[in-house]
Amino acid sequence: MPPSLELDLHSLTVDEALVKLDQYLYDSYVAGLPYVRIVHGKGTGALRQAIRKELPKHPLIKSFTAASPREGGEGATIVTLKD
Repeated sequence: MPPSLELDLHSLTVDEALVKLDQYLYDSYVAGLPYVRIVHGKGTGALRQAIRKELPKHPLIKSFTAASPREGGEGATIVTLKD
């Protein structure tokens, strides 16, 4: 069963979230998903900042951007995976 198009990382610590994010991105890439939505919430912004700092370093990421307002705005990040 392929992974969901969305990963919710609310209420996790930065360290916990980054481990889950890495595995999720790998699983999503292997499943052939073109993009995913990472929900990190707005809160203090620490989780969002940590995730957006790690994404450019990830070898399976083509690009990423903040979600549109109807998709969660600054509370979510849309990630395009490499082909």
